[in-house]
Amino acid sequence: MGQLQVKIIPVTPFEQNCALIFDADTKKGVVIDPGGDIPRIIAAITESGAIVESILLTHGHLDHAGGATDLAKALAVPIIGPDERDKFLLDALPEAGRKFGLQMAAVTPDSWLTEGQTVTIGGTEFEVLHCPGHTPGSVVFINRGAKFGIFGDVLFRNSIGRTDFEYGDHDQLITAIKTKLLPLPDDFTFICGHGVASSIGAERRSNPFIR
Repeated sequence: MGQLQVKIIPVTPFEQNCALIFDADTKKGVVIDPGGDIPRIIAAITESGAIVESILLTHGHLDHAGGATDLAKALAVPIIGPDERDKFLLDALPEAGRKFGLQMAAVTPDSWLTEGQTVTIGGTEFEVLHCPGHTPGSVVFINRGAKFGIFGDVLFRNSIGRTDFEYGDHDQLITAIKTKLLPLPDDFTFICGHGVASSIGAERRSNPFIR
Protein backbone atom coordinates (compact mmCIF):
# COMPACT_ATOMS: atom_id res chain seq x y z
CA MET A 1 0.00 0.00 0.00
CA GLY A 2 1.05 3.56 -0.58
CA GLN A 3 1.65 6.11 2.14
CA LEU A 4 -1.68 7.60 3.19
CA GLN A 5 -1.92 11.27 4.09
CA VAL A 6 -4.61 12.26 6.59
CA LYS A 7 -6.02 15.76 6.93
CA ILE A 8 -8.65 16.45 9.60
CA ILE A 9 -11.11 19.23 8.80
CA PRO A 10 -13.30 20.18 11.81
CA VAL A 11 -16.81 20.98 10.54
CA THR A 12 -20.17 22.15 11.91
CA PRO A 13 -20.79 23.67 15.36
CA PHE A 14 -20.22 20.11 16.68
CA GLU A 15 -16.52 20.21 15.66
CA GLN A 16 -16.86 16.92 13.81
CA ASN A 17 -13.67 15.44 12.37
CA CYS A 18 -14.26 15.30 8.64
CA ALA A 19 -11.28 13.39 7.22
CA LEU A 20 -9.56 13.82 3.87
CA ILE A 21 -7.41 10.74 3.32
CA PHE A 22 -5.35 10.24 0.16
CA ASP A 23 -2.32 8.47 -1.24
CA ALA A 24 0.83 10.61 -1.07
CA ASP A 25 1.93 9.59 -4.57
CA THR A 26 -1.22 9.21 -6.67
CA LYS A 27 -3.15 11.83 -4.66
CA LYS A 28 -6.28 9.67 -5.01
CA GLY A 29 -8.42 9.50 -1.91
CA VAL A 30 -11.74 9.98 -0.15
CA VAL A 31 -13.61 12.35 2.12
CA ILE A 32 -15.09 10.70 5.20
CA ASP A 33 -18.06 12.22 7.05
CA PRO A 34 -18.53 15.66 5.47
CA GLY A 35 -21.03 17.01 7.99
CA GLY A 36 -21.11 20.54 6.61
CA ASP A 37 -18.94 23.61 5.90
CA ILE A 38 -18.50 22.43 2.31
CA PRO A 39 -16.41 25.46 1.20
CA ARG A 40 -13.90 24.63 3.95
CA ILE A 41 -13.70 21.00 2.84
CA ILE A 42 -13.28 21.95 -0.83
CA ALA A 43 -10.54 24.45 0.12
CA ALA A 44 -8.68 21.68 1.99
CA ILE A 45 -9.01 19.36 -1.02
CA THR A 46 -7.69 22.05 -3.35
CA GLU A 47 -4.80 22.92 -1.06
CA SER A 48 -3.76 19.27 -0.72
CA GLY A 49 -4.04 18.48 -4.41
CA ALA A 50 -6.08 15.39 -3.53
CA ILE A 51 -8.21 13.70 -6.18
CA VAL A 52 -11.36 12.65 -4.33
CA GLU A 53 -12.88 9.44 -5.69
CA SER A 54 -15.75 8.97 -3.23
CA ILE A 55 -17.41 10.09 -0.02
CA LEU A 56 -17.63 7.55 2.80
CA LEU A 57 -20.09 7.83 5.69
CA THR A 58 -19.64 6.10 9.05
CA HIS A 59 -23.22 6.83 10.16
CA GLY A 60 -26.25 8.98 9.51
CA HIS A 61 -26.03 11.79 12.08
CA LEU A 62 -26.25 15.34 10.76
CA ASP A 63 -22.76 16.39 11.88
CA HIS A 64 -21.27 13.49 9.86
CA ALA A 65 -23.55 13.30 6.83
CA GLY A 66 -25.23 16.70 6.51
CA GLY A 67 -22.95 17.99 3.75
CA ALA A 68 -22.59 14.74 1.81
CA THR A 69 -25.18 15.45 -0.88
CA ASP A 70 -23.84 18.93 -1.67
CA LEU A 71 -20.21 17.77 -1.66
CA ALA A 72 -21.02 14.78 -3.87
CA LYS A 73 -22.65 17.10 -6.40
CA ALA A 74 -19.73 19.55 -6.28
CA LEU A 75 -17.13 16.82 -6.82
CA ALA A 76 -19.26 14.49 -9.00
CA VAL A 77 -18.40 11.47 -6.83
CA PRO A 78 -20.52 8.71 -5.24
CA ILE A 79 -21.60 8.49 -1.60
CA ILE A 80 -20.84 5.12 -0.03
CA GLY A 81 -22.25 3.91 3.29
CA PRO A 82 -23.19 3.66 6.02
CA ASP A 83 -25.14 0.45 6.74
CA GLU A 84 -28.72 0.70 5.44
CA ARG A 85 -30.07 0.61 9.00
CA ASP A 86 -29.25 4.35 9.17
CA LYS A 87 -31.50 5.20 6.21
CA PHE A 88 -34.11 6.77 8.52
CA LEU A 89 -31.49 9.21 9.84
CA LEU A 90 -30.28 10.18 6.36
CA ASP A 91 -33.87 10.71 5.17
CA ALA A 92 -34.54 13.01 8.13
CA LEU A 93 -31.45 15.23 7.78
CA PRO A 94 -33.34 18.36 6.58
CA GLU A 95 -35.62 18.22 9.62
CA ALA A 96 -32.74 17.43 11.99
CA GLY A 97 -30.70 20.32 10.59
CA ARG A 98 -33.53 22.83 11.05
CA LYS A 99 -33.53 22.15 14.80
CA PHE A 100 -29.96 23.50 14.90
CA GLY A 101 -30.47 26.25 12.33
CA LEU A 102 -28.52 24.30 9.72
CA GLN A 103 -29.56 23.79 6.11
CA MET A 104 -28.89 20.29 4.83
CA ALA A 105 -30.22 17.94 2.21
CA ALA A 106 -31.35 14.36 2.69
CA VAL A 107 -28.72 11.82 1.67
CA THR A 108 -29.33 8.87 -0.63
CA PRO A 109 -26.10 6.83 -0.79
CA ASP A 110 -25.09 5.36 -4.14
CA SER A 111 -24.37 2.15 -2.24
CA TRP A 112 -24.83 0.89 1.31
CA LEU A 113 -22.19 -0.99 3.28
CA THR A 114 -22.38 -4.25 5.18
CA GLU A 115 -19.87 -5.97 7.40
CA GLY A 116 -17.32 -7.98 5.44
CA GLN A 117 -17.21 -5.59 2.50
CA THR A 118 -14.15 -3.48 1.74
CA VAL A 119 -13.80 0.15 0.68
CA THR A 120 -10.86 1.64 -1.18
CA ILE A 121 -9.10 4.65 0.33
CA GLY A 122 -6.25 5.98 -1.79
CA GLY A 123 -5.76 2.61 -3.45
CA THR A 124 -5.69 0.82 -0.08
CA GLU A 125 -8.44 -1.57 0.96
CA PHE A 126 -10.12 -1.11 4.33
CA GLU A 127 -12.45 -3.65 5.94
CA VAL A 128 -15.94 -2.57 6.91
CA LEU A 129 -17.09 -3.54 10.42
CA HIS A 130 -20.68 -2.93 11.55
CA CYS A 131 -20.56 -1.45 15.06
CA PRO A 132 -24.12 -0.50 16.06
CA GLY A 133 -25.27 1.12 19.28
CA HIS A 134 -24.61 4.82 18.67
CA THR A 135 -26.78 4.44 15.60
CA PRO A 136 -28.17 1.19 14.15
CA GLY A 137 -26.08 1.45 11.00
CA SER A 138 -22.72 2.73 12.29
CA VAL A 139 -19.68 1.30 10.53
CA VAL A 140 -15.93 1.63 11.01
CA PHE A 141 -13.13 1.22 8.47
CA ILE A 142 -9.96 -0.68 9.40
CA ASN A 143 -6.72 -1.69 7.72
CA ARG A 144 -4.99 -4.38 9.76
CA GLY A 145 -1.70 -4.12 7.88
CA ALA A 146 -1.37 -0.39 8.41
CA LYS A 147 -2.79 -0.70 11.95
CA PHE A 148 -5.05 2.25 11.23
CA GLY A 149 -8.78 2.86 11.28
CA ILE A 150 -11.57 5.42 11.09
CA PHE A 151 -14.06 4.79 13.90
CA GLY A 152 -16.69 7.55 13.57
CA ASP A 153 -18.59 7.96 16.84
CA VAL A 154 -18.13 4.37 18.06
CA LEU A 155 -15.01 4.78 20.21
CA PHE A 156 -13.28 7.96 21.38
CA ARG A 157 -10.25 8.77 23.47
CA ASN A 158 -11.42 7.86 26.98
CA SER A 159 -15.06 7.72 25.88
CA ILE A 160 -17.61 6.01 23.65
CA GLY A 161 -20.43 7.13 21.38
CA ARG A 162 -23.66 8.40 22.92
CA THR A 163 -26.42 5.84 23.24
CA ASP A 164 -29.13 7.99 24.85
CA PHE A 165 -31.08 8.36 21.61
CA GLU A 166 -34.37 6.47 21.29
CA TYR A 167 -32.66 4.17 18.79
CA GLY A 168 -29.39 3.92 20.75
CA ASP A 169 -28.29 0.71 22.47
CA HIS A 170 -25.52 0.87 25.08
CA ASP A 171 -25.09 -2.89 25.40
CA GLN A 172 -24.90 -3.29 21.64
CA LEU A 173 -22.20 -0.61 21.40
CA ILE A 174 -20.07 -2.10 24.19
CA THR A 175 -20.38 -5.56 22.64
CA ALA A 176 -19.28 -4.25 19.24
CA ILE A 177 -16.28 -2.45 20.76
CA LYS A 178 -15.20 -5.43 22.84
CA THR A 179 -15.66 -8.09 20.16
CA LYS A 180 -14.57 -6.19 17.04
CA LEU A 181 -12.23 -3.36 18.05
CA LEU A 182 -10.46 -4.34 21.26
CA PRO A 183 -8.99 -7.53 19.69
CA LEU A 184 -6.95 -5.22 17.41
CA PRO A 185 -3.31 -4.72 18.50
CA ASP A 186 -2.27 -2.09 21.07
CA ASP A 187 -0.46 -0.02 18.44
CA PHE A 188 -3.52 0.16 16.18
CA THR A 189 -4.31 3.90 15.87
CA PHE A 190 -7.64 5.40 14.93
CA ILE A 191 -9.33 8.66 14.09
CA CYS A 192 -12.44 9.50 16.13
CA GLY A 193 -15.49 11.43 14.98
CA HIS A 194 -14.68 14.16 17.51
CA GLY A 195 -11.56 15.05 19.46
CA VAL A 196 -8.05 13.68 19.13
CA ALA A 197 -6.92 10.35 17.70
CA SER A 198 -6.10 7.42 19.97
CA SER A 199 -4.89 3.83 19.97
CA ILE A 200 -6.46 0.54 20.99
CA GLY A 201 -3.82 0.07 23.68
CA ALA A 202 -4.54 3.47 25.22
CA GLU A 203 -8.27 2.77 25.33
CA ARG A 204 -7.78 -0.73 26.69
CA ARG A 205 -5.74 0.76 29.55
CA SER A 206 -7.65 3.91 30.41
CA ASN A 207 -11.11 4.10 28.84
CA PRO A 208 -13.51 3.91 31.82
CA PHE A 209 -16.40 2.66 29.66
CA ILE A 210 -14.70 -0.52 28.47
CA ARG A 211 -12.17 -1.52 31.12
